[in-house]
Amino acid sequence: MKLLEGKVVLITGASRGIGKSIAEECIIHGAKVAFTYLSSVEKAKALENELNSLGGLSKSFKSDASNFDEAEKLVDQVINEFGNIDVLVNNAGITRDTLLMRMTESQWDEVINTNLKSVFNLTKAVQRPMLKARKGSIINMSSVVGISGNSGQSNYAASKAGLIGFTKSIAQELGSRNIRCNAIAPGFIETEMTASLDEKVVEQWRNNIPLKRGGDPKDVANLTVFLASDLSNYISGQTINVCGGMLM
Repeated sequence: MKLLEGKVVLITGASRGIGKSIAEECIIHGAKVAFTYLSSVEKAKALENELNSLGGLSKSFKSDASNFDEAEKLVDQVINEFGNIDVLVNNAGITRDTLLMRMTESQWDEVINTNLKSVFNLTKAVQRPMLKARKGSIINMSSVVGISGNSGQSNYAASKAGLIGFTKSIAQELGSRNIRCNAIAPGFIETEMTASLDEKVVEQWRNNIPLKRGGDPKDVANLTVFLASDLSNYISGQTINVCGGMLM
């Protein structure tokens, strides 16, 4: 039996990078996948077709996770389409990197709203059906930057650190109803975004990692599948680093 057979997984921000890899692995492991996108209909439909071609069932939903009302509407739409939601993966996130002295209020607000408020919105919306079912797994995508901090990323680090505190609190609040909440903290994961960086800079980052390489999105996706599955039934309130030993 596949690890996620019969489960419905909702993933925010899954049209590329880590989110896309999570969607693919969830489908491979037997889940039905609902995922959100914000702007590119073409990319979303392409991913939907790709996932369905793997033999699974998926559907894309245009939704802004940082909007409270849209989050409520999204959960209702997914339940109408698939019947329930077993797993929520709060993956949507952005960066607006700059030093604090140059950071504008809008750059701060955009990152906090997309990376942190969206998790409040979706978790609050999805807790109702999970409480009714007396089961569920909520997985929040944090970052090693939320643990260590990083110059030029005070907004991003604050949002990802906030996710860790939120995760621990929700695990305590909902644990008695068999609802688990965990966070994943990726390190340097090589995606389309990092491909545009200077190769010398990337190589320096790799050399500073004990495993001497950047991570693959599938490394994060594999942990997500584990936390979504029944294999992790006694794991809750944890933050697990996927960083090749960069943080110990």
